[in-house]
Amino acid sequence: MKTSRICILRIEGTNCELETSFAFKRLGASAEIVHLKQLIGAVKEEERRNLKDYDLLVIPGGFSSGDYVRAGAILAARIKGALGEEIADFIENGKPVLGICNGFQVLVELGLLPGFVLDEKPGMQQVALTTNDSARFECRPVLIKHESRGKCVFTREIERNSILKMPCAHAEGKFFIAEKKREEYIQLLEENDQIVFRYVDPEGNYASYPWNPNGSIHNIAGICNPEGNILGLMPHPERAFYAFMDSEWSRKARERRKEGGEEKGDTYGGGKKIFESALKSFLKKGL
Repeated sequence: MKTSRICILRIEGTNCELETSFAFKRLGASAEIVHLKQLIGAVKEEERRNLKDYDLLVIPGGFSSGDYVRAGAILAARIKGALGEEIADFIENGKPVLGICNGFQVLVELGLLPGFVLDEKPGMQQVALTTNDSARFECRPVLIKHESRGKCVFTREIERNSILKMPCAHAEGKFFIAEKKREEYIQLLEENDQIVFRYVDPEGNYASYPWNPNGSIHNIAGICNPEGNILGLMPHPERAFYAFMDSEWSRKARERRKEGGEEKGDTYGGGKKIFESALKSFLKKGL
């Protein structure tokens, strides 16, 4: 059986690459943390890497380049300038790309998400992830409902309308569309099955703050491109791989003990399903 090869990109300021690497490795994939300089040849020959040798690219969370200018803007500019053709070839070959939090911001800045084919120049930014309505850094658990009808390769193993719990940690996570384009773009997202996750409350209803931690339009927490091989989401699935990573795990364990139930409860958290879906899609496609 072929082992999938995962490239987890890092530069100064990214800080979730290790957890993301662990998530894929725990599922049997070969994951490597690769610095941008290794992909553009700004290192010794033996340290160089080629993007085409990987099956899946992940841009992890963190604060790439300190999030100066805008969150993800500098990393996006460096990728576009040095790896533009390689990234385009990677995506055209149907290989998946995952952007988590800061990675989502990078994909939006690159114009890869939502990736509408319209009259604009290819690669133009079409939406934004901007400052939270609270004007604060929001670090809290959130609930997201899976709404994809099957387009997104990262969620095909997740039951539609199921609710996943994950932490978020961002200051610029508000999914925003300019008013003059808003109605058109929302319609395209819905028609193309590009809305993958939305923020909900414990009853599964769309709700405002704090359940929607940033004020995202239509409660959007994650979207894919029209082809379904690029996913960006603000919550952190790598921080919800195991059940014990849940903020309420200790309390729930105590309640189970009081009720005479099993102490350990569920082993895995909702985040595992995203990584699992990506790898199962890889196996089915035989990349």
